[in-house]
Amino acid sequence: MSLADRLRGVFADTRPLREPHFRRLWTANIVTVIGAQLTVVAVPAQIYAITGSSGMVGLTGVFGLVPLIVFGLWGGALADHFDRRRLLEVTTLGLVATSALFWLQAFLDLNNVWLLLGLFSLQQAFFAVNQPTRTAILPKLIPIIQLPAANALNMTVMSAGAIAGPLVGGALIPVLGYSWLYLIDTVTLLATLYAVYRLPPLPVESRSGTPGLRSVLDGLRYLTWHRILLLSFLVDLIAMVFGMPRALYPEIAHVAFGGPDEGGIEFALLYAAMPAGAVLGGVFSGWVVRIRRQGAAVLAAIAVWGAAMALLGAFVGLAPLASRLMLGAALGMLIIGGAADMVSAAFRQTILLSAADDDVRGRLQGVFIVVVAGGPRIADVLHGAASEVVGPAWATGGGGLLVLLGIAVVAAVFPVFRRYRA
Repeated sequence: MSLADRLRGVFADTRPLREPHFRRLWTANIVTVIGAQLTVVAVPAQIYAITGSSGMVGLTGVFGLVPLIVFGLWGGALADHFDRRRLLEVTTLGLVATSALFWLQAFLDLNNVWLLLGLFSLQQAFFAVNQPTRTAILPKLIPIIQLPAANALNMTVMSAGAIAGPLVGGALIPVLGYSWLYLIDTVTLLATLYAVYRLPPLPVESRSGTPGLRSVLDGLRYLTWHRILLLSFLVDLIAMVFGMPRALYPEIAHVAFGGPDEGGIEFALLYAAMPAGAVLGGVFSGWVVRIRRQGAAVLAAIAVWGAAMALLGAFVGLAPLASRLMLGAALGMLIIGGAADMVSAAFRQTILLSAADDDVRGRLQGVFIVVVAGGPRIADVLHGAASEVVGPAWATGGGGLLVLLGIAVVAAVFPVFRRYRA
């Protein structure tokens, strides 16, 4: 085997980028994701600056979870009924509008935490319809065999933006304020709007009935027939609900590592470390297309994630002894966790897309987005509340241990998932 062949087996498979529509969406994401992550950083930072409470930051979980559940499930039904390109156009415009409203409230210096949370809910509603639709079109754009590579590429660019966004946002919040970050997000979303506009018509092969409650229930009924798909959702919920400590980043940065309460470099590094790990996992993802025991790969990746979060909690607890050293160790754990999460997500998304029929892909992706985005929202609430009682170190480390326990139980009770082969 030549050196070039060996390198292709190590680095990310870029064959999906030969398809112009996928390439255009992927390239637009490079710009858009950075802007979106600026808002992801700015919202909790602004809430913490207004209230000084991780519990209030954790409320973003409640205000984000409800629209994700309602509109994620209903949005999947819409994606199985209407032309998916048209639906993407409408929801992308909605995301542009909500980002502009974030800018307006910051520009007017309203400092109203309930307005922020309300806008966040509205944004999540548009996101919950947009994301399932966007993912459901992938099998129409690229061959099925290239789905693992395409999912890894998407995860990589999203994670790269999640590095640049927090680093830039966390550093610039004290300098420029929140309004500029929201404005950048608004402008960068126009790149995705253009890429969506250039897509061909994407009607559903066998359109479902009226996109109402019955259609949603039909999709859930379809899901109950597939134990592997159900278990893929369960293990992700275990990983995210117990193991995602992002609501604690403002407190950890300020209390454990001495950063300012309105942002700063410590805060930015904590937000950027996990996406940095996901980027590294994506860059060196050439091996994923060779994995057939995808269930075991998911379980192993989540176990690594749980161990990394448990050690993260330990390093946060040791921060008073050697703050700089422990900050570096904590960042290392977040990087490892991010790489593990990328691997898990790529395989879970591939299992879902390849196993589902086209006329239910939208609804199943709706469930997927509810789980993937909703799990961390629940984690925001749980970690925020737990930190108020036991502190951020125990809240983070204890969550990681619960992930390890949960995955061990799933592997033992449901060997069918552990043995699943593509």
